[in-house]
Amino acid sequence: MIADLLIFGPGYTATRLANRLAADSWRVTPVRRSAVEGALSFDDETAIRRAIASASHILSSVPPEGDADPVLARYGSAIAAGPARWIGYLSSTGVYGDTGGAWVDESAPVGTGRRSARVDADRRWQALREEVRVFRLPGIYGPGRSPLDRAALGKAHRIDAPGQVFSRVHVDDIVAGVIASFDGPPGVYNLADDLPASQAEVTAYACRLLGIDPPPLVALDDAGLSPQARAFYSENRRVANGKAKRLLGWAPAYPDFRAGLRALSATTSPASASAPPSAASHDQT
Repeated sequence: MIADLLIFGPGYTATRLANRLAADSWRVTPVRRSAVEGALSFDDETAIRRAIASASHILSSVPPEGDADPVLARYGSAIAAGPARWIGYLSSTGVYGDTGGAWVDESAPVGTGRRSARVDADRRWQALREEVRVFRLPGIYGPGRSPLDRAALGKAHRIDAPGQVFSRVHVDDIVAGVIASFDGPPGVYNLADDLPASQAEVTAYACRLLGIDPPPLVALDDAGLSPQARAFYSENRRVANGKAKRLLGWAPAYPDFRAGLRALSATTSPASASAPPSAASHDQT
């Protein structure tokens, strides 16, 4: 039987997964906002419903729009009634809100943070069907989207925020976790590395690998951040990954930012960098 994956929102992470599975002879059908070669249009309901009816696996990487999840709003009932034996949703660890730097696992309460629409989508995907796996992801980095790229472009900064830490995960470790869940139990999984760390520490290490001076530490109020970037610093938490390790047999190939950045540094240099700045948090579409 051919494994058939339907992906809503093939962004940075989901595309990495699609490429990995396609190399293993999976049939992968992406759904984008508009029709392009090799992809279905989100508005082509006939084609989408036909694809849902034949897919063995369905993944959504689409964030909420306003207060609603567009995939659930339009196709949730078809997915719930369809034959897919595996359904996945890429969520965010932002659903946990601020914990003052404390560790959070999947049993922690959600809904106290700034992402109410994400929390609602996270809960609704869980309730859709028994086969659903929800992956709560922290800051994502990988080829072309890492602190190395930002430092190489001269766009790195270091915020002086004592005690502030963030969790992160290499994109290929997300891919490995999703694939491990194909044969694992449904439920909610945090996919994060083993070492939460401050943004300033990570940036300094990226600069060291590139052989350049790190930018100076600046106070949050003096950093000139956008409201969205500033909001990133309003929450402080450490994300635990033990459930995925126990139930999926997953372990990050890059257990901390140093291992991940070292692996990426061979292809990044200040002179040749042309990649876009890294995302501060979960990439979707």
